[in-house]
Amino acid sequence: MPLTAFSEPERLPDGKSQPVWFARSNGEPLAFFAGIWCRWTSVRKLADGETTDDLFGFLTTEANREVGAIHPKAMPVILRQSDELDVWMNAPVSEALRLQRPLSDGMLACVDPLRPLG
Repeated sequence: MPLTAFSEPERLPDGKSQPVWFARSNGEPLAFFAGIWCRWTSVRKLADGETTDDLFGFLTTEANREVGAIHPKAMPVILRQSDELDVWMNAPVSEALRLQRPLSDGMLACVDPLRPLG
């Protein structure tokens, strides 16, 4: 799944949460979430009857420094290079799952207009 930025929920002192946005720190505009897609036929709502829906799921991993400051539990697996995309799409699952690691610290920046950078 292509992305230019993504958000993680930040817990506020009052128990509510708000999204905090991240993008690649080097200004590269495009990266990809490692994820899976399938088409699923089922009855999700009785009123709609049987429907066929596109379902998406994203692989996650431990958070790096930038994301971990906001959401310490996990972050999405982000693919940055064409060889990573090729492995994810075409390699045996044991090889593809080696991509399940956080981006190195410093590779993401907070781009939330409501939060100061740094």
